[in-house]
Amino acid sequence: MRYFVAVAEELHFGRAATRLHMSQPPLSRAIKQLEADIGALLFARSPTGVTLTAVGAVLLDEARALLDHADRVRVRVSAAAGLATLTVGILGDGTDPGVGRLAATYRRNHPGIDIRVRDTDLTDPTCGLRAGLVDVALTRAPFDERALTVRVLRTDPVGVVLRADDPLARRAELRLPELSDRRWFQFPQGTDPVWQSYWNGGRPREGPVVRAVQECLQAVLWNGTVGLAPLGHDLPGELAVVPLIDMPPSRVVAVWNEGDANPLIRPFVESATTAYRR
Repeated sequence: MRYFVAVAEELHFGRAATRLHMSQPPLSRAIKQLEADIGALLFARSPTGVTLTAVGAVLLDEARALLDHADRVRVRVSAAAGLATLTVGILGDGTDPGVGRLAATYRRNHPGIDIRVRDTDLTDPTCGLRAGLVDVALTRAPFDERALTVRVLRTDPVGVVLRADDPLARRAELRLPELSDRRWFQFPQGTDPVWQSYWNGGRPREGPVVRAVQECLQAVLWNGTVGLAPLGHDLPGELAVVPLIDMPPSRVVAVWNEGDANPLIRPFVESATTAYRR
């Protein structure tokens, strides 16, 4: 059923296989076996993808309900066994309104689950996940995704943070080459290189080392350092943010260790998916 739902939501076997962290041939075989068991085609195939048949549309509604029920059963069993604690890592970017919406809806729908939060600085984009300190993280990509499962919750455009009196702060938009002669903030040695490269605009830079959002902002305020930030965040009046039109957007993601069978993770991620897209 999970294989079927993935294909039905992606409408593409390749994308569904990527989402499920498996190769495409066994996924195709599983769907063909399901169609044989049901005795009807679930998908109409074409070179560009697939579409649901009428039978597939009916099964999708039933499959989602079945999987939701299975998750609730696992959560209740875990709670009865005294296992109903989920540790969530949150990047020190905690002003995101999605967190507040998620907390409210999750608390209302899962009152028996004890959520423990571990706030982390910008030096660890997976918020302690690889070290086993958290079960699931709410963070930003990109970072090294090996052995991790990543669900995109939202994408945010990115801008450059400058002092309000900086001549470039009056621009409606900027490109990365226009900032090539500026100093940029750095993360400490050993920080995930994929993460570091993204926040440095794709190439090595020179500038002060920072660990937290406030340190980034202070580096801009005191030293005129270039900082990057998702658009829409509140900034002090002394700072301004200008959209970067050649910078790929920042992905807000939920991430957990690949193959983790903790039954509390999937309901949490589904709640996050809804909360962050409002």
